[in-house]
Amino acid sequence: MDATMLLIAFILGFILKQVGLPPLLGFLAAGFVLNTLGIEGGETLQTVADFGVQLLLFSIGLKVRIKNLFRPEIWAVASLHMVLIVIFLGAFVYLLSYTGLSLFTDLSLQVALLIAFALSFSSTVFTVKVLEERGEMNSKHGQIAIGILILQDFFAVLFLTLSSGKVPSPWALCLVGLLVLRKPLIALMNRSGHGELLILLGLLIPIGAATLFNLLGMKPDLGALLIGMLLAGNSKTNELAKAILNFKDLLLVGFFLTIGLSGLPTVTTLLISLLLVLAIPIKTALFYLLLTRLKLRARTATLSSLSLATYSEFGLIIGALGTAKGWISSDWLIIFSLSLSISFVLASPLNNLAFSIYAKLHDFLARFERSERLPDDRIVSIRDVDAVIFGMGRVGAAAYETMKRRCGKRIIGVDSDQDVVRKLQDKGWNIINGDAVDYDFWQRVQIQKGRIKVLMLAMPNFEANIYAAERIRTLGFPGTLAALATFDDQIEALQKAGIDLVFNTHMEAGTNFANQVCSRMGDKPDVNNTGLQ
Repeated sequence: MDATMLLIAFILGFILKQVGLPPLLGFLAAGFVLNTLGIEGGETLQTVADFGVQLLLFSIGLKVRIKNLFRPEIWAVASLHMVLIVIFLGAFVYLLSYTGLSLFTDLSLQVALLIAFALSFSSTVFTVKVLEERGEMNSKHGQIAIGILILQDFFAVLFLTLSSGKVPSPWALCLVGLLVLRKPLIALMNRSGHGELLILLGLLIPIGAATLFNLLGMKPDLGALLIGMLLAGNSKTNELAKAILNFKDLLLVGFFLTIGLSGLPTVTTLLISLLLVLAIPIKTALFYLLLTRLKLRARTATLSSLSLATYSEFGLIIGALGTAKGWISSDWLIIFSLSLSISFVLASPLNNLAFSIYAKLHDFLARFERSERLPDDRIVSIRDVDAVIFGMGRVGAAAYETMKRRCGKRIIGVDSDQDVVRKLQDKGWNIINGDAVDYDFWQRVQIQKGRIKVLMLAMPNFEANIYAAERIRTLGFPGTLAALATFDDQIEALQKAGIDLVFNTHMEAGTNFANQVCSRMGDKPDVNNTGLQ
């Protein structure tokens, strides 16, 4: 991974960032450009890509609630969707073998089903990137999408294990003993502090687990995922996940480059890839239908389905296995790479506009909802309060306590993370589960807008605050609207979106720090110098 690769990846990623598209599309394009220039990735780039995927799966594991995987809307949807898509795409590919098209000639039903199986997965890398960028990993639709992806990953690992002809070492049974490592590893994390030691440990644990699984004849990626799931549910693991975030994103650049470097497309492979991409709307619609049949609201089902509207990197791995076994030609590996890349290109703007798409299609999509809803996916309403705080993280929780103590107002907190809601409800706080970027949520809340005087947007995601502000003003909310900003360029954007008070968290942290010290020294606090814009 030399300077040329990094330069081209940066330039193309930067250009796409400026036009509102995810940089990962630029990294994909960089891979194809490098391939055209005759530059090969080599073993180093592949190692970087592998580490990136392992860190990604580890970070997913850290956030997984294992009990959620056994909910019907996750295991049933993942299983049924895969079976139905394999049948549909398998039949479609097999019928194409009768057309005389090259690469489809003499294709057996078994090979057609293998191709369909490779295309039945959705991209874990893409979905996690989208959800993390929008701050929705812990939202209802985010948890459903992640749960489905984890089960898909297990299906893929099981297939690869059975098809590779390699039998895991008998010593693999000893991996059950990893359960006893949870407490020692968490204790080690607590003793590592908050700096470079914690980051180093966050890199060592998944790579060590992946290496161990590989030595025992099992998929390394599975080891990274499982060790993350083993450590999930502890406050220190949340800090660890944030600590390795930037390293994971950097290493994943290598993954996207390897996709483009996998082979140069021909006219035939490009046309077949475009043909296969036409099946993605069917994949997405099937996800939506299955989720709504299992009592999820249209919005939750829509956002989950759109985040899964891609082909998967596991398709490349299955394709590589098929090529090595002689089941399919090497051209199919290029087709899988192109299909994956095109699906990313199409899914990126769709997910960027997901909230707007749902708002415009709300009436149509709502027709597929069932009258009965899951308890944790029902629309909530807010009554008899003066102020609402969206986002009950550290800032939102501190604002709730301060307003309750100083203002004596009736306040309610809203958060999309069900675990956060339950934890604060156990403390006796007035908290409900909801999402400020939920179109249906605002359809219910608007009938109470005459009573509510202040809405505070304390969500960690800047884009979510912008969308919520625009939605609130569109609905005609007459009260005061306040929001958080981390950087100076965000302040102007929030004000344009209709925010009355923008709170610069960095500036106000210093101001409050100084005020506390001055109070101890007997001086009056400087109430005029605040972070409000």
